[in-house]
Amino acid sequence: MNVVLGRLRRSGAVCAIVVAIASAVSPAAFAQSAPGYTPPRLNDGRPDLEGTWTNASITNMQRDAKRPNLVLSEQEAAEEEGADYYNNRTREDAKPNDPNDTRLLDGTDLLSGGGYNAFWVDQGTKVATVKGQLRSSWIVEPANGRIPYKAAPGRPAPAPVASSAPSPTPKPSATAPGKISVQGPGAVDRNAGGGYGSYNGPETRPLGDRCLIGFGNTGGPVMTNVLYNNHYQIVQAPDHVMILVEMVHDARIIPISRERVRPDVIKPWLGDSIGWYEGDTLVVETRNVNPMQRGYLSPKGKLTERFTRWSDTQITYEFTVEDETLYSQPWKGEMALNLSKEPIYEYACHEGNYAMPGILAGARKQEREGKIVAANADEEGR
Repeated sequence: MNVVLGRLRRSGAVCAIVVAIASAVSPAAFAQSAPGYTPPRLNDGRPDLEGTWTNASITNMQRDAKRPNLVLSEQEAAEEEGADYYNNRTREDAKPNDPNDTRLLDGTDLLSGGGYNAFWVDQGTKVATVKGQLRSSWIVEPANGRIPYKAAPGRPAPAPVASSAPSPTPKPSATAPGKISVQGPGAVDRNAGGGYGSYNGPETRPLGDRCLIGFGNTGGPVMTNVLYNNHYQIVQAPDHVMILVEMVHDARIIPISRERVRPDVIKPWLGDSIGWYEGDTLVVETRNVNPMQRGYLSPKGKLTERFTRWSDTQITYEFTVEDETLYSQPWKGEMALNLSKEPIYEYACHEGNYAMPGILAGARKQEREGKIVAANADEEGR
């Protein structure tokens, strides 16, 4: 998979300063600014949301079972940050190399820094502060912080989401000795008889591999945080809003209109979005997501997003997912978009597109050796 980092930075350096008024804010209260805060405005009087923002954080979509409460104490947040895989890996990578280490760097050492070490990732180092509260998950409803998937066979697998765990490593399959099985969040079936996710050709590789849309659902719907490239640039015009997504240079072009122009038969990448303003909030409604895009929304679902300035350095990004195909009930979340002083750089992705021939050549080699690659989709994610 191509990995291109537009910049080398750690998110702690661009953490936003937020107003800490936890007792005065309800976790499920939508479209609010900090008490006493008046957002800046554009020349036409609309709220000014322009700038470069980041959702980098170790907070993820779903809540860990060991943290049943949405709001964390400072001690609990410090414990989460201290236990975070990449925070610990960064500390390990910063230690001096042992000149007497004679191990062969043959690929088995990749998780210990032989390939892309922790210096190259930028998932964030801190628990997110949303509306002045330290949050254990983006989801605020249901109250358990978990996505209410329907228990139905054949539903699409959820999108891969940011995780503090290391990438899955190949291990022998319990059912097929000598075969290789990769298991982990976002895994897809590699032996689907030429179906989506197989290694038969470039057309069957995931969309991120093909540099068509961002990895990990970063462009939405819902816009999520991943291991790097978590920046978004918002540009407002009288009749459109553009959100430039750093990962794989996705751009959401949102007309300011309550009337949908495209017919339902057209299902673009990232879905068909329209937007309007309600007071100090930009509201965006997205439907008709492309069926090839495996994420949090099916082609029949609807996502409603609300962007509200909480302070000079933070936007509250709220979302409601309604999709009877995938879920037993609607679910809601709140995310912090923190102001960044750094620009978004180009994400070329293809790098000359030499990775795709390498991926397919590796599959042909495994076929010649009588091996297959399988994966089990993680239905829950984080």
